[in-house]
Amino acid sequence: MLAIDNHTGQIKAMVGGWSFSRSKFNRAVQAYRQLGSTFKPIVYTAAIDRGYTPTSVLLDAPVSYNAGPGQPLYSPHNYDRKFEGNVTLRHSLEESRNVPTVRLMEQLGPVSVIDYAKRLGFSSTVQPYLSSALGSSEATLLEVVSAYSVFPNQGVRMQPYGLLKVTDRQGNLLEEHRPEPTDAIRADTAFVMTNLLRGVVQRGTAAKAGATINWPLGGKTGTTDDFTDAWFTGFDPDITIGVWVGYDRNRRTLGTGETGANAALPIWMDIMKTYIAGREQKPEFPSPGNIIFLSVDKSTGAQVDPSTPGSIQEAFISGTQPGSTFK
Repeated sequence: MLAIDNHTGQIKAMVGGWSFSRSKFNRAVQAYRQLGSTFKPIVYTAAIDRGYTPTSVLLDAPVSYNAGPGQPLYSPHNYDRKFEGNVTLRHSLEESRNVPTVRLMEQLGPVSVIDYAKRLGFSSTVQPYLSSALGSSEATLLEVVSAYSVFPNQGVRMQPYGLLKVTDRQGNLLEEHRPEPTDAIRADTAFVMTNLLRGVVQRGTAAKAGATINWPLGGKTGTTDDFTDAWFTGFDPDITIGVWVGYDRNRRTLGTGETGANAALPIWMDIMKTYIAGREQKPEFPSPGNIIFLSVDKSTGAQVDPSTPGSIQEAFISGTQPGSTFK
């Protein structure tokens, strides 16, 4: 696990393995693992920045792509092996639907999405393939946590650091680390993504966290093929915490059904509960001035009266809300 202060980039806690005496390998910063659905928010960040909204309609239906000469067609499928037809962008992310995400990656262009991954702090190579939308590439937990910390920090990425300062025995300062901010994405895009990822915790694949922790939280589960890697990375306004569970041998399975929600999320919840214990005043995610809030039907995305059953408050960047013309 690894925890980063959103506002400074300081690594507040880190666990690199279960026994240092047995293995000095630090899995939090040295292990390159397949990302699974942990990568999906990067795709959706590119989409929001390009004018898509949480209520944009995506198609969840069978699709196949040419994978190159001599290669079989690439035909992504959903975890439940079902298709839901037209779904909102919010629903697709909250329920971690694979097929709409790959379709979105194709519409945006893999190279464009990879550019956003680099902006958010991924230094590992993300291949320009459609399968990268579902996390076929590898990265470290440190890269993932650092990228996710951009969302609650209004689009600003803070360079992670572990050491505050180094002094000699006389107390003379030899080295000191200070926060190093970089504008990664626009503040309005970051806020909409934060709002979308809050929905994952409130209604989606991480709903068990929202049901038991009364705190402003957002995050995303991640699971790889054959249940070899389980992830959950989540945040509140001040801290981002990531948990990865897996074996050192890449293709060794954790067991059928050991998803990010089952294997990683409970650990994350224990850590977060301890972190917020005794704190009475809840922090808030600051909203940029150009964010418009409207009541929409959570299933269709259609604007409705706030008193309508099943309605939610949706966040739109000004100019992209229903009834406006995005330019």
